[in-house]
Amino acid sequence: MEQYDIIVIGGGSGGLAVAERAAGHGARVVVFDPKPLGGTCVNEGCVPKKLTWYAAHHISHARHASEFGVDLQSSGLRYPDLVQRRHAFLRMLNDYWSGYLERLGVDYVPERAQLLDERTVSAGGKEYRGERVVIATGGEPIVPRMPGHELGATSDDFFQWEDLPRSIAIIGAGYIGLEMAGMLRAFGAEVTVIAMEDRVLEMFDPMVSHVLERHLEEQGIERRLGATVKGLAGETGAVRVQIADGSEAGPFERVLWAVGRSPRTRDIGLESVGVELRPNGTVPVGEWQETNVPGVFALGDIIGKGPLTPVAIAAGRRLADHWFAPERDPVPVDYSQIPTVTFTHPPTGAVGMTEPQAVARYGDQVHVYETEFGGLARAFAEGDIAPISMKLVCAGDDERVVGIHMVGDAVDEMLQGFAVAVRMGATKRDFDLTIPIHPTSAEELVTLKVSRPGQSDPVANAA
Repeated sequence: MEQYDIIVIGGGSGGLAVAERAAGHGARVVVFDPKPLGGTCVNEGCVPKKLTWYAAHHISHARHASEFGVDLQSSGLRYPDLVQRRHAFLRMLNDYWSGYLERLGVDYVPERAQLLDERTVSAGGKEYRGERVVIATGGEPIVPRMPGHELGATSDDFFQWEDLPRSIAIIGAGYIGLEMAGMLRAFGAEVTVIAMEDRVLEMFDPMVSHVLERHLEEQGIERRLGATVKGLAGETGAVRVQIADGSEAGPFERVLWAVGRSPRTRDIGLESVGVELRPNGTVPVGEWQETNVPGVFALGDIIGKGPLTPVAIAAGRRLADHWFAPERDPVPVDYSQIPTVTFTHPPTGAVGMTEPQAVARYGDQVHVYETEFGGLARAFAEGDIAPISMKLVCAGDDERVVGIHMVGDAVDEMLQGFAVAVRMGATKRDFDLTIPIHPTSAEELVTLKVSRPGQSDPVANAA
C-alpha cells in the first residue's frame, strides 16, 4: 500500500493549492481526480468564462467606438474560432498542472478516489494511505428534477457549444446566469432571464441589483422576476418555459439552467467514515478546515461558504503552512471580507458588508456615501445611459469602511486595491486624505462628500 503525508481528493484550485504548498515544504502528496487538472475554474468556470467575456467586451466596445468618431467595420463573431482557441488554452493549462505536479514530486492519479476509512482511499484498484486526507471535490451545476429538465443545458455545457443560439432563456438571476446573459446578448442572441428572485443578484447590495437592472434594460435583456419555473416543454430548438402561474415563455432555441451549484460530496465515502454532511451536501469545518473526523479536512466549494477560486487557494495554502511551516504564522481564511466580482456587462464588484447587513450589525452608526455618473468612456453617447455607480458603507464614530459596492466598466480591476484598504480597517478619513488619480472612475471612491444614514432596505431610495 502506498504511503503519503497527505492524500488530496480533487484536482481543482483548492486541492492543487494544498498539494503544491505541502510538497514545497517536503511533504509526500498524492492528488486524485478523474477529470483534467484545474477543476471547475480552469475547465468550466473562471478561465473559459473570462476568455469568452473578453470577446463580448470587445464587441461591446466596438459598438460604442463611433461615439468617438472611430469608424469600424465588423463582420461579426467567429464563434467556432473562439471555441477552438479557448479549448487550446485550457489544454495548455491542464498540461501545465500535470507537468508542475511532476516537477514538485506530487503523484497524480487520474482516477476517482473512494474513502475506505479516515486514512485510506481506494482508486483504480489500488489502496493508498495518508496521515491526512483533504477533500476538495468542488461543485457541479444544479439541474432541478422537474418535467422536461433534460431540455435545458448548464454552464458546463455552454463551454462545449460549437455554435450560438438565436434565442435563449436563462433560468436564474445569480452571477452565473447574468454573466451568461451579458455575453450571449453581446454576441447577438435574444436573451430572457427568468428567476424566482425579486431582484437580480439578490445576494449583493440592493444598489448593485438596481443599477445592473438598468444596464440589462439598456442592453435589451428581457427579465421575468418573481417567476417560479415548474417545467420545460416542447423539443430541442423550440423549448417553452412553464411558469407556476400558468403562463409560458418562449419558445426558445435553448434554455440554460443557472440556479446554483451543489457540492460533489456524495458517494465518495464521507458518510461511511462518519464525516458530517449538511442536508445540502456541504461539509461543516472548523477554522483550519477540519471536519468532525480528526485527520479529514475539507476546503473549497464543498464547505458552503466563499465558493470562489481565490478563497479555495488561500485555504489550501494556509492549511499546508499551518501543518508544515508554523513559523510563517499562517492565519485562517476570514470569510467575512472576501472581495468578489461578477463579470456581467458591465462588471459588478463588492467587498465587506452590504448596507442592510451593516445596519443589522451597527444600527444607526451606519453612514452611506454613494454616487452615480456617466464616465468619460460614454461622454458622447446620445440619450440616457445606465450609470457607473459606487457606494461606501461606513460604521462607527470613526466611519470605518465596512463595505464597498460598485457597478461599471473596470470596477473588477479597481476593487483589489480597495479590498486591501477594507482589510486593514481604513476609515472614510483615510479615503478622503488619499490623493485621487484624475480623470478616472476609481477616484470617485476617495472624493465622496455627502452621506446619508444607513437603511435596512435602501432600494426605494435608489429608485
